[in-house]
Amino acid sequence: MGSAEEMHGWTVKMSMPSVLAMVTVFSMIPGGVLSDMRGTQGLEAQQLAQGSTHLHRRLKRGWIWEQLFVLEEDPTPRVIGQLKSDSDRGEFSIKYILSGEGAGDVFEIDEYSGEIRTLKKVDREEKAFYVLQAQAINRRTNEPEEPESEFIIKVQDINDNVPQFQNEPYVSSIPEMCPIGTTVAQVTATDADDPTSGNNAKLIYSILQGEPYFSVEPKTGIIVTSWTNMDREARDQYLVVVQVKDMLGLSGGYSSSTTVTVSLTDVNDNGPTFQHHLYAFAVPENAAVGTTVGRIMARDGDIGINARMTYSLEDDLEESSTFIIKTDPVTQEGVILLAKPLDYETKRRFVMAAEAVNDHVDTRFLPLEEFSDRTTLKIVVEDVDEPPVFLSPLYEWKIPENAAVGTVVGSVSARDTDTVNNPIRYSIDKRSDATKALKIDPNNGTITVAKALDRETSNWHNVTVEAKETTQNHLSSSVVVFIKVLDINDNVPRLARDYQPYICEGTQAGELIQLLSAVDPDDPVEGHHFYFSMVPEKHINPNFTIRDNQDNTAGIVARRSTFTRKDRNQYFLPVVVTDSGSPALSSTSTLTIRVCSCHPAGHCPTGGVEALAMSMGVSLQTLLGLLVCLVTLTVLSVLMLMLRRHRRKQQEGLEVKELELPETVSQKVLYYGEPGVGGADLDFCQPVVPLRPHPRRRERRLRREDVRASIRMSLRESHLIGPDDEVFRQFILDRLAEVDQDPYVAPFDCLRIYAFEGSGSPTGSLSSLDSSTLEVKPEQPVYNPRPYLVRLTPWHGIGEEDTIF
Repeated sequence: MGSAEEMHGWTVKMSMPSVLAMVTVFSMIPGGVLSDMRGTQGLEAQQLAQGSTHLHRRLKRGWIWEQLFVLEEDPTPRVIGQLKSDSDRGEFSIKYILSGEGAGDVFEIDEYSGEIRTLKKVDREEKAFYVLQAQAINRRTNEPEEPESEFIIKVQDINDNVPQFQNEPYVSSIPEMCPIGTTVAQVTATDADDPTSGNNAKLIYSILQGEPYFSVEPKTGIIVTSWTNMDREARDQYLVVVQVKDMLGLSGGYSSSTTVTVSLTDVNDNGPTFQHHLYAFAVPENAAVGTTVGRIMARDGDIGINARMTYSLEDDLEESSTFIIKTDPVTQEGVILLAKPLDYETKRRFVMAAEAVNDHVDTRFLPLEEFSDRTTLKIVVEDVDEPPVFLSPLYEWKIPENAAVGTVVGSVSARDTDTVNNPIRYSIDKRSDATKALKIDPNNGTITVAKALDRETSNWHNVTVEAKETTQNHLSSSVVVFIKVLDINDNVPRLARDYQPYICEGTQAGELIQLLSAVDPDDPVEGHHFYFSMVPEKHINPNFTIRDNQDNTAGIVARRSTFTRKDRNQYFLPVVVTDSGSPALSSTSTLTIRVCSCHPAGHCPTGGVEALAMSMGVSLQTLLGLLVCLVTLTVLSVLMLMLRRHRRKQQEGLEVKELELPETVSQKVLYYGEPGVGGADLDFCQPVVPLRPHPRRRERRLRREDVRASIRMSLRESHLIGPDDEVFRQFILDRLAEVDQDPYVAPFDCLRIYAFEGSGSPTGSLSSLDSSTLEVKPEQPVYNPRPYLVRLTPWHGIGEEDTIF
């Protein structure tokens, strides 16, 4: 470029610990030499564009430094490098500024010397490098000496992390008897250290526990078998401990371990084996079919589907058919069951072979014949005293219902199957023959008729016959005997119901009046067939005839057309019903045929007023007239009774009930005065202390009726007499005499004033006859709006029905 060119640059010095290798890397980062060159070319182009006539000298700028490293987990602050501009003459005229990731927190720069030092320890696993920017500013001009440049500080890894297994826990299973080299599982571990920095993250696997049965691939962590014929029946589970180390297993590295649970799955490498060569059982001869005789079991060291087996019996057909064997799906036992009834007297011992065979075989481990085993069964039949046995499981006989008493119905027979052959007696269960229509010979079992039979009452006799041994245990058995009673023609036929035929006025000759049918309790084999006819008479019935339909029904048909109720209300028609039995039986029923004034639809009324009139033999108009008269008389009687009661109530209304006072007060005289004159409207003479109940109250109640009669008479005559009348004077004297003779009244005198209230009273008379004409004169003030009506109690013991003034 010549002497006219000025060359300036950054000089970066790096200081590292002596244990680290010094590596110098020249980096051309944006903002370095290339950026300076691009910046210079841009400046020259700008000057040319501005038409500058002076060509300035081009300034060459470049950022050159060595790669900066910091050791992780180093807590000591130390200088890791230096940034310096080649224009720095040591006069401290340049100020260095650091910015970017970790500036001021993790790293700082000396603004005079450009040295970069750490402030705290760093962790490579958290952040592997830091990107920072540096500036050089002229202190005098405050202008940048160099443009801002970017550089990277890398964090150097150390072995500070322990390898960790992934996807724990590890569980695996392999079949027993598997060959060597069978893959069991693969364990995987990771290390957070830098895999590119030495051997810090290089792992190696090894077995700590589980040899010699298992081994592991050092680099991949794949566990494989290393032992032949591992038998599940001997040991079904193994715990394999695998260790992983970093630094390729060298000393100073970290390690961790994990446990792999290895289970051996079952294969069918064992056959069934009986523990005994002979199994003996005993069963009573009366054991029911399906009874469990015994159980046998063949041992199989396998489990699950490989231990399933099927049992079978082998020998002659008789033993094989008498007993069967089934496999219990839960316990894998062979259950021996009784398939046929036993008889000690016929055969007392059974010997047979039993075999157990695996359901699923695997010839890779055993030959086919080793998957089965055989043993011998010996079953002894025990003798039991058995009840008698009937020759037939049931008996069914028939007998006609007219069989005479003593007729033989049939005979039952039973025998004792035991060798002793005990004698047997027969009897009929009383609960099965409540009518006692049959009896049985106890020695030979012959059943005869004990009383007359009736099929219509009971068409079947189902009895239970019992056969019992006469000696030893008196065992018994029973059988059911069904006896059907056959029918004979011993019942007469009858009409099916109580017919009530009628014929309408105006019925034409030949019209059907009533359809008849019949019933018969008998049950002939060929079925019923009834014949209908009329009672033979000297003359032919001129009114009706019976037409037999030949289907067990018949119709009553009118012979003429002139039926009217005026001529005759009803007709009687005897009907003969005959059955087809042998001998034939018949019955006669007399039907009453009414003549009816039918509705237009042909219906004869059977209820209501019209039917009542017809039954009485009167016309409907006459019956209605009688009913109207009866209702009128009833209404008049009710009205007269109500009027009489009303008059009686008016007479009883003249009596005014007295005001009831407490029983503890002895009221001798009642004061009555005009309001405002005597001070109070009503005043009673009250005793100082309560009086005892009067012991003669009942007697005084009987005497009260006489007093009441006198008061009523006085009330009726009060409007005609004055206050000095002898009636009132005598009443007061009687009351005073009674009080003087009563030892239960108060011990002091009481004064009461009676004011006569007659036609001259402002209030009016107390009588109900004059109460409706009461008028209040305007000029006379009314002091009390209440009626001057009080109750006078002339003696002790008056109840609610006492006389009222």
